[in-house]
This record gives sequence, structure tokens and C-alpha cells, in this order.
Amino acid sequence: MSRRSGILEFAVLGLLREAPMHGYELRKRLNTSLGIFRAFSYGTLYPCLKTLVANGWLIEEPGNAPEDALAASLAGRRAKIVYRLTAEGKEHFEELLSHTGPDTWEDEHFAARFAFFGQTEREVRMRVLEGRRSRLEERLEKMRASLARTRERLDDYTLELQRHGMESVEREVRWLNELIESERAGRDQRRPSPESTAQQDNTSGATGGLPRHRDDESSGGTPPGGSTPPDPSDDTAK
Repeated sequence: MSRRSGILEFAVLGLLREAPMHGYELRKRLNTSLGIFRAFSYGTLYPCLKTLVANGWLIEEPGNAPEDALAASLAGRRAKIVYRLTAEGKEHFEELLSHTGPDTWEDEHFAARFAFFGQTEREVRMRVLEGRRSRLEERLEKMRASLARTRERLDDYTLELQRHGMESVEREVRWLNELIESERAGRDQRRPSPESTAQQDNTSGATGGLPRHRDDESSGGTPPGGSTPPDPSDDTAK
């Protein structure tokens, strides 16, 4: 299997995980949602679908709309085939989603993987993003070294083209840095901060972690901790 066909299979499985579709719908989604597949034709898509069916990852079903079947019959055409992801196909797609090898950092594969980040675990997203950033930083270093060696031999237009390429890579590196920081911030928000942990330690007693309070508070009308009485209409107070 070529790398490009492998990316197509990954994208088809991911789209069908969202909902069953027929071939026309799939090609439209591949072209509009995942622009990297604009060059794919039906002659490329349908052999891919047949392969996925043969592997047991998809099943073919007739279209559900009766008018579609009637129109196809009157016109002497086959009714549209709907492709549905099987349990084995879903499991296979989950395995592909968890993959974070170097091929996921390459241009086309990274774009397809990024399109399905909403279905990807946070730690996997982080590894793919960091790997992509590392790959681009290596590319940027090579581009700078090449430009330094050949600058004197290049005309103005070729020099501008190389600068444009470098700026594009630099922009993507900055974008990746922002994504990685955002992922880290989201992960850190789920963890208790050292300040909140210390505060819990200072306010917990030796008996069951109950909050400490002053004697005058416990004997007065205000409950321990200075909290107000619960609202009787609040379901959580019952």
C-alpha cells in the first residue's frame, strides 16, 4: 500500500465513523473538508472502498430512500450504495488514530490526522504536534543553510521564492507552538495546582479532612466556613 492510498483509507474510515455515506457524499466531503484530496477521482476512491469492504472494515448497503431506488430503476441504473463502518473498521480506525510515528508528521498525512483531532486522545495529539514541529524545525534549518550557501548565485526572484518558502514554514512553526501551548494549558487545567493543594492541606483537619473553623463560628448562626444556608429549592440540598 502506498503512503497516499493509506492516507485516503484513513480519511474514509474517519468520515464514515461520523455517519454512513455513499460514494458521491464521501468524495464531496474529502474535497471540501479535507482539501488535500481534491486530486482524487472516483477511479481512485472506489477501489479504496472495495479494499476496505474486502478487509471487513466497511459493508455495502442499498440506499434507504425509496424514491432514489425507484428513480434508479426507471433510469436503468443501480441504486446508490451506502458504505457503513463495521465494528472491525471502527477498531482499526482507533488503532490508526493512536499511531504517532514519523509518517504522521509529513505534510499530507499530518493534514489528514489534524482533521480528526477531535476524535484523538490528548496525549496522541501532543505527540503528533510536537513531532510535526520537530520535523519543520529540521526543514527550516536546512532551508536556511541552503540559502546561506547559494544566496550569491540566486537572482532576485528565486531568492524571494526561497524566502517565501521559509516564511511559510516559520508561520506553521509558530502556529504549532500556539497549538501545543493550548493543549498543555488544557491539560494543566485538569490538574490541581500546587496552591490549591496546599490550601486543601491547610484547611483539612485530622478527622476526615473536614475544614477547620473557629469556635465562635460553630456556636453562632453562621455555619462553619462562613457559608450561607442551602436554598431549600436546590435539589442538591435535599
